[in-house]
This record gives sequence, C-alpha cells and structure tokens, in this order.
Amino acid sequence: MEEKKFALLIDADNISSKYIKIIIDELGKYGTVTYKRLYGDLTRSNNQSWRNALLSHSINPVQQYNYTTGKNSTDSAMIIDAMDILYSGKVDGFCLATSDSDFTRLAMRLREAGMTVIGMGESKTPEPFRVSCERFFFLDLLLDDTQNAADEKAETAVDSEEDAITPLPVLESMIVKIIIENGIDGTSMDLGELGSRITKSDPAFDIRNYGYNKFSKFLDQFGSIKLVNRNNSVSAVLQETSLSLQAIEGEVISILSGEKGHTMNTGALSNALCKIHPSFNVQNYGYNRFSKMLTEFESVKVTSLGRVVTLVESSNKSGKKTSEKKNNKNEGKKKAASDNSKTARKKN
Repeated sequence: MEEKKFALLIDADNISSKYIKIIIDELGKYGTVTYKRLYGDLTRSNNQSWRNALLSHSINPVQQYNYTTGKNSTDSAMIIDAMDILYSGKVDGFCLATSDSDFTRLAMRLREAGMTVIGMGESKTPEPFRVSCERFFFLDLLLDDTQNAADEKAETAVDSEEDAITPLPVLESMIVKIIIENGIDGTSMDLGELGSRITKSDPAFDIRNYGYNKFSKFLDQFGSIKLVNRNNSVSAVLQETSLSLQAIEGEVISILSGEKGHTMNTGALSNALCKIHPSFNVQNYGYNRFSKMLTEFESVKVTSLGRVVTLVESSNKSGKKTSEKKNNKNEGKKKAASDNSKTARKKN
C-alpha cells in the first residue's frame, strides 16, 4: 500500500524550533512529508533559533514581513500556499503546526476537500482549531527534555566526522521507541522493517559510519535489544528489564540525597541513572518521558513542566535513618566481635 503524502506547514510565530524533531517524527508515522515549509519573519530575534532547524531538517523558509504593526501577514501567506498545494493534487493530507485558532477555517476547508488534516501545537491551542483537525498532538506534552537535549547536542556537534553522526545512546533510544510503537505487541520487529524505519527517522543513518557491515551485528551492541530467529527470519526483540521500578526509585533517592538541596534537573538525573545502569530505558517501563515516570514515585516531587525533581523531605529522613540503622548495626557487630575476642583471650 502506497504511503500518504503530506504537506507540513509551520507557523514560526507560534511554534518553537525545539519541537521540530517531534513534529517530523510524529508526522512520519502517517506517511511521507513532501512539502516542508516554515512561515514567519525570520529577521525577528525570537525566530533566530529556526535557522539551524531549517538546514538540519531540509525545510523551505517562506520569509514574511509584517507590513503593518499589529497585523500578522504570516497567516495569509500560509493559507494561500495551503490552497495552492491543495489544488495541485500532489498531496493526500496536511499538517498544520500552529497554536493559532485563526487556522480553524483552513483546517475545515481542507477536510471538506477530502484531505487528512493533522494539527500540532501547544496545550494553549484553542479548542475550535483542535477539533477541526482529524488528529491533534500537544507538542509540549510530547516533548521529552532528556531526548531533546541529546538530539540538540548531536545536531550541533559538527567539529568532526564522528560528531556528525547520531550518538549511539540517542540511536538506541530511537530504535527502542520504534519497536514499542510499531512492532508486534510493542516488543519485536523484523530486521528489514526496523532498518527501513530507522532510515526514515534518520536519513543519514548507515551502519558503516559506526564500523559495521552487518545490521544484526550492529544491533548486538545494545543491551536493550536481543536478536531472535523466527521462521527463517531474524527479529529484534526488546530485552525484559531486570531492574524493578522500586529499585529505580531507590537509585533516584540515593542520587538526590547527594545533591545540594536534594534537587536536580530531570535530564541530569536521567543521565546519572544511566551511568549507574547503562541499559536503563524509560520506554521499557511503558513511559514516554522520564519525568512522567518520576511522578509515580511518592518519594520525589516533580515541577509542573517536568524539568526539576526534588526529594521529598520524609524520604530523605527515611534514607538517613535507614543508613544510620545500618551503621549502628555494623558497629554493634564489630563491638560484639571485639568482646568475644577479649573473652576468648582471657580463657586462654
């Protein structure tokens, strides 16, 4: 079955560049993106971050000056182009990336023409625009701070050939996510299908960049994946984790206890946990974001945006008491051993 073709139209005045990876990844699940256009006044300081995103994601910028103060000409340019693309007959659907309700009528008109319309914006997006789309995604809720930081690091590190390729930890996380979202029961996937989906998410992916000439050998290095032969075909299967949620919570308490104010950035905490348990992957536990997993722990408190985590005072005291009990117990054992030794010497 031939994949649907989509036109991606982004309102730079209402969408931050930090969401671009999520936008393209989510839209890629529905079909092939043939048009990628960004609309806005790129000379404005708050749109400067879009410049790097344009190059790294092959997006065509449509510079639109505001001809009159207080009037937004970006909306008009985006609507006109959308109708031109519609009448060209070259796409099956549109993705409107904006948090502006002014595009509600456009979404309705495109759907009347038989187009699949996918909307993407922040939680502040008014309901009329959200319901006018066939599907709508909240970008700020989908944003994983840890993954986003790793992606930005990978995209901006271009000092050498090795820095230009996607880092292995980021790649492993992407592969696990692909298997969970598209595999059989969210646990396994045929190697051929997995390879094609990886290249779709990362067009520059090539196992030779990492020193391998066999895809199966390349996957062997990841602790979260194992290869299984089934009916003369090889599948990539997610490893069942031996680390329980209770054990993870204990590690989190231990890490936070050693921090000033018992507080850390969520991304830094995730990195610290991965150093202790390299195979740890939040998606193996059914979560899309590490911050969401943390909200399930009674021992910590996470800010509303999920960026900072703090140890609950009672948990910290409990941890100290437990540690003190262990120390007292050990001291008691040492004293008892010393007394027994003295008694034995007196008898002799």
